[in-house]
Order: sequence, then C-alpha cells, then structure tokens
Amino acid sequence: MEILKKPILTEKASILTEKLNRYAFKVDHRANKLQIKTAIEQMYGVNIEAVNTIVVSGKAKNRYTKAGFVSGRTPKYKKAIVTLKDGETIDFYSNI
Repeated sequence: MEILKKPILTEKASILTEKLNRYAFKVDHRANKLQIKTAIEQMYGVNIEAVNTIVVSGKAKNRYTKAGFVSGRTPKYKKAIVTLKDGETIDFYSNI
C-alpha cells in the first residue's frame, strides 16, 4: 500500500503552510495517522508534531453537453493535514 498519493497544492493549503506550518496530502483511505506520520518523516526527513485526517466526500457534478445532460460524481478521498515542528519545512519543488 502506497500511503502518500500526492501533496495538495491549493490556495487554501498554501495559506495553512505560511501561517501555521501545516502541509496537506492526499493519502490512501486505509492509512492511519501513525502510518502517515512515518511515511512523511521517511520521505521528507522532517519531524512531525501532529497529524489530522479528513475524509472528503465526493460531490455530484452535472453538465449539459451536445450529447445531452451528463451527470457524475467526483471520487471521495482521504486528506491528511500534517503539522511540522518549528523551524522545519517541506520543499515540494526540489528533486526527490
């Protein structure tokens, strides 16, 4: 099971990073907080203070196309918000 899927790089997540030193990741829905903590510490070499998890439910999407009315659903996923200890950062844009 690959625990970390990808970092979430949205405007809301970057505000959390700047103000509170928190980073957001999409993670496997079966992963628990301890597994997420060890995976991030090994991958990025940082010390983690806290891990909060959220299950984001999918929402219904509808659109009208040339072929007719199309309705679908976005998938649900698990999000982890990780608080790092003071003075530590994660650089997503460097070569890993």
